[in-house]
Amino acid sequence: MADTGTYLYAVTLDLDVPHLDVKGVADRPVRTITQAELVAYVSEVPLDQFGEEPLRRSMEDLDWLGETARGHHRVVAAVAEHTPTAPIRLVTVYSGDDQVRRLLDQRHDDFVQVLSQIAGRVEWGVKAYVHPTEDQPTPTAREPADRAAARGPGGAGSSAAAGAGTAYLKRRQAGLRSREDAWRDASEQAQRIHHALTALAVASHLHRPQDPQLSGRSDWMILNGAYLVDEPRSAEFAAALDGLRGPGVDLQLTGPWAPYSFAELDAEAPR
Repeated sequence: MADTGTYLYAVTLDLDVPHLDVKGVADRPVRTITQAELVAYVSEVPLDQFGEEPLRRSMEDLDWLGETARGHHRVVAAVAEHTPTAPIRLVTVYSGDDQVRRLLDQRHDDFVQVLSQIAGRVEWGVKAYVHPTEDQPTPTAREPADRAAARGPGGAGSSAAAGAGTAYLKRRQAGLRSREDAWRDASEQAQRIHHALTALAVASHLHRPQDPQLSGRSDWMILNGAYLVDEPRSAEFAAALDGLRGPGVDLQLTGPWAPYSFAELDAEAPR
């Protein structure tokens, strides 16, 4: 039984691409498999880490996952510098080279279609943030109601405490409405930004906003968009984004990237 598998990073057309001296996941050298006028970029990986059962455990190790993702993206980026590249989903592992060749045969038309779409184009990422509306009740608003509850119903001062509690609830409701209004306004602003940028792109894709723990910011992320742009229009796209900047919204432009959002295929194992 083989103790290694074939890890697949990306697929390109069989063009005259120079040899790439790059290390992939698990620090393994990258090589190519050519089949059906396509080229697959692969490396051998140990199945004690990348086999089906070990991989389930490995994917729960965030350090291992982060290191593997960096190795994967390093290869894709190196290939994409030279030719249109269809990235493959992270940790896609086959039993051997023959299975990869069957994949290139069976998915030939899918790969050609994707590679044709992204040729001469790059992906730009745009994130938009707004500062959330504060909605924190003050401690003094709670204290009278708390003391009244401790004295029980009908106790001395219960009427004043009830009035304070009602006022607190009204302020709370008003704060929630204000927060909802702010979120609705921010969402509408995000839609306007997205529509303006989409007009300059060949294609666009909206990703889910990142959790603050991932983004590292307490602000609301109201837009997490990816835009496939013709390379000659990249400067125009960046200028348009600058024109959309305004008070209250922080716009971040990232890229250019290999077109992950528009080219990644879920390459299931061929039968």
